[in-house]
Amino acid sequence: QVHLVESGGGLVQSGGSLRLSCAASGSIFSFKAMGWYRQAPGKERELVANITKNAITNYADSVKGRFTISRDIAKNAVYLQMNSLKPEDTAVYYCNLQQGFGGLRVDYWGQGTQVTVSS
Repeated sequence: QVHLVESGGGLVQSGGSLRLSCAASGSIFSFKAMGWYRQAPGKERELVANITKNAITNYADSVKGRFTISRDIAKNAVYLQMNSLKPEDTAVYYCNLQQGFGGLRVDYWGQGTQVTVSS
């Protein structure tokens, strides 16, 4: 089993910054990717950013140029630096870790951390 612990959410004014952290522990034996999803009220969960085992980063179009994802392999941790935050970034942010090989993929999720951006 894999356990993900998130931190760093909170309330910030529009234009401000926040940094989310996520640390993974447990049976990580076939890492594929790690990153962040978010879900706003009444909306589906969406990918914000992730980083693959080959250090390829993927970003939602809405956050490109404002958010930066990074990974500390030794700590099994991933970070999301969020700058120039907008009210539409308000959501619960979930850390995600993907394991598997070939076409097989298993997702693990954190408990979520609230990010609220006031206008």
